[in-house]
Amino acid sequence: MAKRVGKTDDQPFVKLFRELTYRWTPWEVWQDFVTMYACAISNAVDKSHFEKREELYLKRIQKYNKKEQEIFPQLAVEVVLALEKNPEQDFLGSIFMALNLGNDSGGQFFTPYDVCRMMAEMTCDNALPTIEAKGYISINDCACGAGATLIAGVHATAKQISKAGLNWQNHILVTAQDVDYTVAYMCYIQLSLLGVAGYIKVGNSLTEPMRSDDSLENYWFTPMYCSDVWTIRRLLKGRTLL
Repeated sequence: MAKRVGKTDDQPFVKLFRELTYRWTPWEVWQDFVTMYACAISNAVDKSHFEKREELYLKRIQKYNKKEQEIFPQLAVEVVLALEKNPEQDFLGSIFMALNLGNDSGGQFFTPYDVCRMMAEMTCDNALPTIEAKGYISINDCACGAGATLIAGVHATAKQISKAGLNWQNHILVTAQDVDYTVAYMCYIQLSLLGVAGYIKVGNSLTEPMRSDDSLENYWFTPMYCSDVWTIRRLLKGRTLL
C-alpha cells in the first residue's frame, strides 16, 4: 500500500483510487488506469491502431471484478473535472507524486508545475512571428514525463496567440517522447483533455528519436491533432507527422 498523503486523501480521485488498492498494488492500479484511459481516447480518433489498443484495454480491465471495473470511469471523470476547473496544472503528475509512485516507476520525479510555468514564461515569448511564417509553432519535449513542461509551454504560448485574436488550438503543435510508457500515457491523456494538438511517442529519444519516416506503432495522436485544421495541414505537406 502507498503511504497516506495527508491533504490529498480527501480528494475524490484519491478516495476512488484507494478503493482499488486492497487487492492490487497502487502501482499496478495506476498503470492499468492510465493505459486504459489512453487507449479509450486513442480509439475514438485513431482507427489505424484500434484493434491492438482495444486488445490492450481488454487485457487490463479483465483483471478486475465488476465492482472494481466501475471505478475506472469515475477516475477518468475526476481527471476531466480537475482539468476543467484548473487547466494550468499537472494534475496526474501531482497525484502520482502524492501517492508516492515515483520510486515504483524507476525514479520518475516530476518538476513542480510552478517551476514549469516560470520556465515557460521566460522562454515562450516570441511565438507570433513563427506562426505568421509557418501557420503554427511547435513545442517539443524529448523526456516529457507527465507533461508539466509542455502544459506550461502551451498556456504561455496560448496567451500570446489569444491576444492576437487567434484560436490557439489551431496554431500550437506539441510533440513529445518518453521511454516510460506509463508517464507517456499520462502526458497523452492530459494534452488530449486540454484540447492540444500533438502526438507522443513511447520510446528512447536517444536511440529511437522521432523521424519523419518513423513507424507509427508507438505514436499516440491527440484528438485535436485529428481535427480538420491539422488534417488539412498534413495533407498539404503530404505526411502524417508535422
